[in-house]
Amino acid sequence: MPEPPRPENGTTRSTSATISPNILRYLGQITGEYGVDLRPELTQVGLTEALLGSAALRVSYRQGSAVIRRAIELTGDENLGLRVGAAQHLTAWGLLGFAMLASDTLRAAIDAGVRFQNVSGAMTVWSAGPEGPDYVVRADLPDPEVDPLVAVFLVEEAFSSVVTLGRLAAGAGLTPQDIHFAFPAPQDVQPFRDLFRCPLHFGASRNRLVVPQTWINRPMPGRDPVTYAATLELLEAQMASRRRQQDLLEVLEISVAQSLPEVPSFAEQARRHASSERTLRRRLAGCGTSYEAIVEGVRRERVEHLLHRPHLTLREVARQAGFSDERALRRAVHRWHGMAPLQLRAAFLSDTGGDSAP
Repeated sequence: MPEPPRPENGTTRSTSATISPNILRYLGQITGEYGVDLRPELTQVGLTEALLGSAALRVSYRQGSAVIRRAIELTGDENLGLRVGAAQHLTAWGLLGFAMLASDTLRAAIDAGVRFQNVSGAMTVWSAGPEGPDYVVRADLPDPEVDPLVAVFLVEEAFSSVVTLGRLAAGAGLTPQDIHFAFPAPQDVQPFRDLFRCPLHFGASRNRLVVPQTWINRPMPGRDPVTYAATLELLEAQMASRRRQQDLLEVLEISVAQSLPEVPSFAEQARRHASSERTLRRRLAGCGTSYEAIVEGVRRERVEHLLHRPHLTLREVARQAGFSDERALRRAVHRWHGMAPLQLRAAFLSDTGGDSAP
């Protein structure tokens, strides 16, 4: 998968709140079985249990990744992604789960899942199709530079949930022909064997799940063409709404990033979008975010981008990111990362071998 563009202004879509928080809901359930309370971690990224209970809530890739990493650290479970995926039910995917149940064949169900993945809360990028004689489901990471711990979790969760939900929808006997993971084999492979019940390949070039030919065109037990067609219409409407929301968030992020160190006022943003402040605030609330959260996210990415440059003083970093002074910068970095700016810079430079940022 090609690397997504990384604009020079330091903003990406990772700050946009566009992901349904299904994974975080199930993550909280599984970590609770370990006696781990994720509420402080959710609060750290601006989320609460009450917010996660809202059907309209959307979280950003950054928020999701931060909570996942802490959950792995707190539980010490290297197979946490497997457990979170296996705990899910088709109802967690909302209308998409219903469409998959009503699909004519397993292949049609998979195609619907890929087509409407953006409304299911997926944090990987799904694709599927024939590869020679095989029908293959692929799960790619949205950013190849994602934290390695989080990357493994996301792939584990992706294939675990797909196999679990596939068995619920198509039949308990569904077993992949084989699965290829792009990450190295874990210390304990047995949980993978127990769940997938098929040959496993680690350290592969890509994350791939091969669906047996005996299953791919098998009629689904709950197939219903009328219900399927009606559900797809509703999903199309959801997708159109989601695209409008995402477009708005990206435009605002870019506007803020290009204006730094100045931050356009909310009134100015409303004028730019030929909207009243009340209407724009309502549209952002519908996206599960606020203008303040967007500004915070863009500033955070800009600070992280600048801290990769060892020649910049903290005063210059604060100025370029739009903070009033170094103290405001220190407070913000501690809120985001739990450490001082110089500590964060040292961690960045250690990870890159002392090289400056691109």
